[in-house]
Amino acid sequence: MPTYQFEAMDATGQEIKDVIDAPSEEEAQATIRQMGYFVTKIGVKKAKKAGGEKKKGGSGKTFAIGGVSSKKITTFTRQLSILQDAGLPILRSLRILQDQQKPGRLRNSLIDVCEDIESGSTLSEAMSKSPKAFDRLYVNMIRAGEAGGALEIILRRLAEFQEKAQSLKRKVKGAMVYPVVVVTVAVGILTFIMIKIVPEFIKIFDDFDAELPAMTLALIQISEYCVNYWYTIPLIPTAVWLMVKLIRKFRYGRAGWDTFVLKMPVFGQIVEKNIVARTTRTLGTLVASGVPILESINITRETSGNAVFERMYSKVYESIREGESIAKPLKEYSRPRFNAVAVFFWLAFVPPVGPLLYLLKWNQRVVDDLVVNMVDVGEETGELDAMLYKVADNYDEEVAVLTESLISLLEPLLIVVLGVMVGFIVVALFLPLVSLIEKLS
Repeated sequence: MPTYQFEAMDATGQEIKDVIDAPSEEEAQATIRQMGYFVTKIGVKKAKKAGGEKKKGGSGKTFAIGGVSSKKITTFTRQLSILQDAGLPILRSLRILQDQQKPGRLRNSLIDVCEDIESGSTLSEAMSKSPKAFDRLYVNMIRAGEAGGALEIILRRLAEFQEKAQSLKRKVKGAMVYPVVVVTVAVGILTFIMIKIVPEFIKIFDDFDAELPAMTLALIQISEYCVNYWYTIPLIPTAVWLMVKLIRKFRYGRAGWDTFVLKMPVFGQIVEKNIVARTTRTLGTLVASGVPILESINITRETSGNAVFERMYSKVYESIREGESIAKPLKEYSRPRFNAVAVFFWLAFVPPVGPLLYLLKWNQRVVDDLVVNMVDVGEETGELDAMLYKVADNYDEEVAVLTESLISLLEPLLIVVLGVMVGFIVVALFLPLVSLIEKLS
């Protein structure tokens, strides 16, 4: 007896999805109507392929590690949006894009999605089974598009959202390339000087038994440390990184690190405004797509990537459940709580004035009055999504300006620091040489 998969609505308008065994489709529909449901969709449930056949054989799946990059997902979403605008069936669109993908996680996920859709699942249900490729934000927007019958519009909106987020990330990363390259090359050159050049000068000084000034003695000590303990040069930053990773494994430690990052001079402002821009754009996109507000807040909280903002959105979620507005808890809970781990990081990275700086800045809000007021106006006028988009656009511009300002500040600062370091080495090496030349003459 075949099994039929059906979608129906009950007397209250609630959507029902279930399966039923019946000799024919007509008898299946009759049985469903006797249950008090109105059938909207019905079809024979296709049997899933055997495990080995699904994983191998003609499936085309390959071994893949890790997730899917945001760049690939953005490109895929834009292409799927174009195909849907052209009127192609969703399964055919997915097959076309699947064939275009290189072997990897995204191709494997699209193969699974196509097979699940052929088995009777909806697009959102199929995508929810591949969380490494399609996150909750993605799946919920697709589900909202299916429910509203506007999947192509939702895909276009989702593609625009991802492209703007990708553009901002690309700007920030591109701006940081110059200082990172300069610092890396400078550390390499200085290490080479300390290990190879300075020891040769030390031999000259020893041969002449010259009396060395304090600067030269300090340089010799640094050089000897670099020669004897060279492995600590990469080991120290690696150990610091591992320590931070370990501390962030604990909830309180993660909150402390995230608070420390947000309160750093200049760089903290960039991180803070970047998160505000990303979260408001995420929330605005979800609200505009028809996702329920509580689910939208929950998804925004999970995608914020910062413990301070996660706590704030959790409080907003609880307040909305109790019938309050978004603006009031957004203002009330946007002040971080005092954190001892943050004090430790300030003391470790900015001694000895770090704790004092933290005490002066720890209670400053991460969401200013502009955001709160625009959200409040959006709730009153029923245009919350439009106001959230405006906030996101405004903060995107501020992040770009701050990033450019930071780079403009870093360029001369790096030149001055490198000049001082090179000048110290030159003076420390040539002071004894001048004394030797005078004695010889």
